[in-house]
Amino acid sequence: MARREKKTWQSPGQSWLITLSDLLTLLLTFFVLLLTMSSMDVSVLSRISAYSDSRSMLDSGGKGRIPERIVLLVKMLRDPETLLEKKHRIKDLLFPLDVLPKELPPGDLQKNLEILAHPEGVVIVLTGELLFPQGSAELDDTGKKLLDALAPVILATNSDVNISGHTDSAPAKGISNDDLSALRALAALDRFLPAGIQADRFSISGYGADKPMFSNNTEEGRRKNRRVEILLKTAPRVGKYL
Repeated sequence: MARREKKTWQSPGQSWLITLSDLLTLLLTFFVLLLTMSSMDVSVLSRISAYSDSRSMLDSGGKGRIPERIVLLVKMLRDPETLLEKKHRIKDLLFPLDVLPKELPPGDLQKNLEILAHPEGVVIVLTGELLFPQGSAELDDTGKKLLDALAPVILATNSDVNISGHTDSAPAKGISNDDLSALRALAALDRFLPAGIQADRFSISGYGADKPMFSNNTEEGRRKNRRVEILLKTAPRVGKYL
């Protein structure tokens, strides 16, 4: 007599539970995959953003690497203690011999360039004779080259920048001291913008003779008071700048 196989009886509700379980497993796997991809995208975008910010600072080989000189400079400019201790080193890094205009002796640069600490960061001070002909608001060739050398540093800091013009107390010819100082600050700004620095990072000021650094009673004092100050706001921002 043939042996009859036993049939396993299943409740009608069991089959759809198995299907639902498989579907939930697939959905869980899908969401885990999405989460993994999302984390990866954030990392990639961060690297792309960092590279884009420094796109104008390509080295001579065009490989997108920020020059070591600029990296070291930015680190120094963000450290007030280093700033005060190594001002001469900062000057050398800002304008090394290979970027210094040939017509400008290094000694002349040193006596016409100052690095100052500021509550909002650091100020690079250039006397007017480094940048402009006397009484003019048009940059000369030396001034253009010096500002071009500063542009990669400004770009690398990602900080807001204020450019202020100053004059001595002697009346300017054909123009007010206030207007001359403002136009000189604007000329410096116009030189920086083609380097790829965002315009909204900048503000300009023209103080005329209102903020002398030295006495206007001497020729040397008046010479140093005719200046352009570039304030890099590298200090941590608390709220908005006033």
